[in-house]
Amino acid sequence: MAAVAVPSWRFVGGNETEIEKLPGKTHHWYCKPGMVKDTNLMFVRAQLLPGEAHKFHHHPRMEEILYVLSGKAEQWVEREKRVLGPGDSVYLPVGIVHATYNAGSEVLEFLAILSPAKSPGPVTVEVSDQEPWKSLRA
Repeated sequence: MAAVAVPSWRFVGGNETEIEKLPGKTHHWYCKPGMVKDTNLMFVRAQLLPGEAHKFHHHPRMEEILYVLSGKAEQWVEREKRVLGPGDSVYLPVGIVHATYNAGSEVLEFLAILSPAKSPGPVTVEVSDQEPWKSLRA
């Protein structure tokens, strides 16, 4: 019997995402290395409970786009803060420090697209325990 070729494309239904549960947050992965053949994208739908956050961090070799689906995000880019709502987005160049806090009383839901997914070193570097980031929201 001949081997079946794996297609380079993939349909992913909402019930077929790879779910990553973390304290106060859930990630629904639609695309990342290992899920899709030879991809250079990461695509995730993130849900943050009220009061939760993706604290200050950066991606040393990846750019990112965040797009708010529902809820209210206190979005930090370096030392600038904006409140984002449904339909709002932010583009983050490689290496820029940012954070997303749920600023509302309902679940914050947003999409994140990161690229290139195939990059050496850590995907994320946490800096929320370092100055000036640990004192910025005080």
